Amino acid sequence: MDTVIGVQYKDGVIIAADQANARSILIYQSNLDKIKQLTSHSAMGVSGPNCDLVQFTEYISKNLQLYELRHEGTKLSTKAQANFCRNELAVALRKGPYQVSALLGGFDQQTNKPSLYYLDYMGTLQKVPFGAQGYAQYFTLSTMDREYRDGLDETAALDIVGKAIHELQSRFLIQQNNFIIKVIDQNGVRVHSQGADPADT
Repeated sequence: MDTVIGVQYKDGVIIAADQANARSILIYQSNLDKIKQLTSHSAMGVSGPNCDLVQFTEYISKNLQLYELRHEGTKLSTKAQANFCRNELAVALRKGPYQVSALLGGFDQQTNKPSLYYLDYMGTLQKVPFGAQGYAQYFTLSTMDREYRDGLDETAALDIVGKAIHELQSRFLIQQNNFIIKVIDQNGVRVHSQGADPADT
Protein backbone atom coordinates (compact mmCIF):
# COMPACT_ATOMS: atom_id res chain seq x y z
CA MET A 1 0.00 0.00 0.00
CA ASP A 2 3.03 2.28 0.26
CA THR A 3 3.65 4.95 -2.32
CA VAL A 4 6.98 6.60 -3.15
CA ILE A 5 7.45 8.84 -6.20
CA GLY A 6 10.64 10.55 -7.37
CA VAL A 7 11.50 12.99 -10.16
CA GLN A 8 14.91 14.41 -11.01
CA TYR A 9 15.10 17.90 -12.50
CA LYS A 10 18.04 20.01 -13.66
CA ASP A 11 18.86 21.45 -10.22
CA GLY A 12 17.71 18.74 -7.83
CA VAL A 13 15.43 15.85 -6.98
CA ILE A 14 11.88 15.71 -5.64
CA ILE A 15 10.70 12.73 -3.60
CA ALA A 16 7.10 12.27 -2.46
CA ALA A 17 5.65 9.55 -0.21
CA ASP A 18 2.30 8.78 1.35
CA GLN A 19 2.12 9.17 5.13
CA ALA A 20 0.01 6.14 6.06
CA ASN A 21 1.21 3.36 8.32
CA ALA A 22 -1.17 0.52 7.53
CA ARG A 23 -1.40 -3.24 7.70
CA SER A 24 -4.15 -5.31 6.17
CA ILE A 25 -7.37 -3.33 6.65
CA LEU A 26 -6.12 -1.12 9.51
CA ILE A 27 -4.47 2.30 9.36
CA TYR A 28 -2.36 2.92 12.47
CA GLN A 29 -0.98 6.32 11.58
CA SER A 30 -1.57 8.95 8.89
CA ASN A 31 1.35 11.30 9.53
CA LEU A 32 4.39 9.04 9.02
CA ASP A 33 7.48 10.47 7.32
CA LYS A 34 8.73 7.78 4.89
CA ILE A 35 11.46 10.01 3.42
CA LYS A 36 14.58 9.72 5.55
CA GLN A 37 17.30 12.35 5.27
CA LEU A 38 20.60 10.48 4.96
CA THR A 39 23.10 13.35 4.71
CA SER A 40 22.80 17.11 4.33
CA HIS A 41 22.19 16.68 0.57
CA SER A 42 20.54 13.25 0.19
CA ALA A 43 17.33 11.51 1.21
CA MET A 44 15.68 8.15 0.67
CA GLY A 45 11.97 7.48 0.22
CA VAL A 46 11.13 3.94 1.34
CA SER A 47 8.17 1.62 0.93
CA GLY A 48 7.68 -1.53 2.96
CA PRO A 49 6.67 -2.72 6.44
CA ASN A 50 7.13 0.00 9.05
CA CYS A 51 9.60 -2.03 11.15
CA ASP A 52 11.91 -2.67 8.17
CA LEU A 53 11.44 0.88 6.91
CA VAL A 54 12.61 2.40 10.20
CA GLN A 55 15.39 -0.11 10.87
CA PHE A 56 16.89 0.04 7.38
CA THR A 57 16.82 3.82 7.00
CA GLU A 58 18.27 4.37 10.48
CA TYR A 59 21.02 1.82 9.80
CA ILE A 60 21.96 3.48 6.50
CA SER A 61 21.91 7.05 7.81
CA LYS A 62 23.97 6.21 10.91
CA ASN A 63 26.56 4.34 8.84
CA LEU A 64 26.89 7.30 6.47
CA GLN A 65 27.42 9.59 9.47
CA LEU A 66 30.02 7.16 10.83
CA TYR A 67 31.83 7.23 7.48
CA GLU A 68 32.01 11.03 7.60
CA LEU A 69 33.40 10.94 11.15
CA ARG A 70 36.03 8.34 10.29
CA HIS A 71 37.14 10.14 7.12
CA GLU A 72 37.44 13.71 8.41
CA GLY A 73 34.17 14.99 6.98
CA THR A 74 34.47 13.38 3.56
CA LYS A 75 30.98 12.81 2.17
CA LEU A 76 30.03 9.93 -0.10
CA SER A 77 28.55 10.83 -3.46
CA THR A 78 24.91 9.93 -4.12
CA LYS A 79 26.11 7.09 -6.34
CA ALA A 80 28.32 5.72 -3.56
CA GLN A 81 25.44 5.97 -1.06
CA ALA A 82 23.16 4.09 -3.48
CA ASN A 83 25.76 1.36 -3.96
CA PHE A 84 26.19 1.05 -0.18
CA CYS A 85 22.41 0.63 0.19
CA ARG A 86 22.34 -1.92 -2.63
CA ASN A 87 25.11 -3.94 -1.00
CA GLU A 88 23.34 -3.93 2.38
CA LEU A 89 20.10 -5.13 0.76
CA ALA A 90 21.97 -7.86 -1.15
CA VAL A 91 23.76 -9.08 1.99
CA ALA A 92 20.53 -9.04 4.01
CA LEU A 93 18.80 -11.02 1.26
CA ARG A 94 20.90 -14.05 2.23
CA LYS A 95 20.30 -13.64 5.97
CA GLY A 96 17.12 -11.88 7.07
CA PRO A 97 15.96 -9.70 4.20
CA TYR A 98 14.62 -6.20 4.55
CA GLN A 99 11.28 -5.99 2.76
CA VAL A 100 11.97 -2.45 1.57
CA SER A 101 12.16 -0.78 -1.82
CA ALA A 102 13.53 2.75 -2.11
CA LEU A 103 14.18 5.80 -4.22
CA LEU A 104 17.41 7.53 -3.20
CA GLY A 105 17.97 11.08 -4.38
CA GLY A 106 20.79 13.50 -3.77
CA PHE A 107 22.69 16.54 -4.93
CA ASP A 108 26.47 16.13 -5.28
CA GLN A 109 28.26 19.30 -4.20
CA GLN A 110 31.50 18.24 -5.95
CA THR A 111 29.88 18.00 -9.38
CA ASN A 112 26.83 20.26 -8.78
CA LYS A 113 24.58 17.57 -10.27
CA PRO A 114 21.51 15.79 -8.87
CA SER A 115 20.80 12.09 -9.25
CA LEU A 116 18.01 9.64 -8.45
CA TYR A 117 18.42 5.90 -7.89
CA TYR A 118 15.87 3.08 -7.86
CA LEU A 119 16.50 0.23 -5.38
CA ASP A 120 14.25 -2.73 -4.75
CA TYR A 121 14.22 -5.35 -1.97
CA MET A 122 16.15 -7.82 -4.15
CA GLY A 123 19.16 -5.50 -4.30
CA THR A 124 18.53 -4.13 -7.80
CA LEU A 125 20.00 -0.68 -8.42
CA GLN A 126 19.38 1.62 -11.37
CA LYS A 127 19.91 5.33 -11.96
CA VAL A 128 16.65 6.82 -13.26
CA PRO A 129 15.26 10.27 -14.20
CA PHE A 130 11.97 9.40 -12.46
CA GLY A 131 10.56 6.42 -10.63
CA ALA A 132 7.97 5.00 -8.27
CA GLN A 133 7.86 2.28 -5.65
CA GLY A 134 4.96 0.35 -4.18
CA TYR A 135 1.56 0.23 -5.80
CA ALA A 136 2.17 3.74 -7.13
CA GLN A 137 4.21 2.40 -10.00
CA TYR A 138 1.14 0.77 -11.55
CA PHE A 139 -0.68 4.11 -11.71
CA THR A 140 1.96 6.82 -12.02
CA LEU A 141 4.80 5.67 -14.29
CA SER A 142 2.79 6.28 -17.47
CA THR A 143 1.95 9.81 -16.32
CA MET A 144 5.57 10.58 -15.47
CA ASP A 145 6.79 9.06 -18.75
CA ARG A 146 4.38 11.25 -20.72
CA GLU A 147 5.17 14.47 -18.82
CA TYR A 148 8.91 14.15 -18.17
CA ARG A 149 11.37 16.15 -20.29
CA ASP A 150 15.11 16.67 -19.93
CA GLY A 151 16.04 19.99 -18.35
CA LEU A 152 12.91 20.41 -16.21
CA ASP A 153 12.90 23.15 -13.60
CA GLU A 154 11.60 22.68 -10.05
CA THR A 155 8.12 24.00 -10.81
CA ALA A 156 7.65 21.59 -13.73
CA ALA A 157 8.96 18.66 -11.66
CA LEU A 158 6.57 19.50 -8.81
CA ASP A 159 3.76 19.65 -11.37
CA ILE A 160 4.63 16.11 -12.54
CA VAL A 161 4.62 14.86 -8.94
CA GLY A 162 1.25 16.56 -8.38
CA LYS A 163 -0.22 14.92 -11.48
CA ALA A 164 1.12 11.52 -10.40
CA ILE A 165 -0.43 11.90 -6.94
CA HIS A 166 -3.72 13.02 -8.49
CA GLU A 167 -3.71 9.95 -10.77
CA LEU A 168 -3.12 7.70 -7.77
CA GLN A 169 -5.85 9.34 -5.70
CA SER A 170 -8.28 9.07 -8.63
CA ARG A 171 -7.67 5.43 -9.55
CA PHE A 172 -6.28 3.53 -6.56
CA LEU A 173 -8.73 1.42 -4.56
CA ILE A 174 -7.37 2.67 -1.24
CA GLN A 175 -7.57 6.40 -0.51
CA GLN A 176 -4.27 8.05 0.38
CA ASN A 177 -4.98 11.58 1.57
CA ASN A 178 -1.67 12.64 3.11
CA PHE A 179 1.56 12.98 1.15
CA ILE A 180 4.86 14.48 2.15
CA ILE A 181 7.03 16.04 -0.56
CA LYS A 182 10.73 16.82 -0.08
CA VAL A 183 13.11 18.69 -2.37
CA ILE A 184 16.85 17.96 -2.48
CA ASP A 185 19.01 20.62 -4.17
CA GLN A 186 22.18 22.65 -3.63
CA ASN A 187 20.69 24.09 -0.42
CA GLY A 188 20.12 20.64 1.09
CA VAL A 189 16.96 18.71 1.95
CA ARG A 190 13.76 20.61 2.69
CA VAL A 191 10.08 19.80 3.10
CA HIS A 192 8.03 21.34 0.30
CA SER A 193 4.63 20.25 1.62
CA GLN A 194 3.04 17.68 3.90
CA GLY A 195 -0.47 16.43 4.45
CA ALA A 196 0.06 15.96 8.18
CA ASP A 197 2.90 17.01 10.46
CA PRO A 198 5.06 13.96 11.37
CA ALA A 199 5.97 15.64 14.68
CA ASP A 200 2.30 15.79 15.69
CA THR A 201 1.88 12.37 17.32
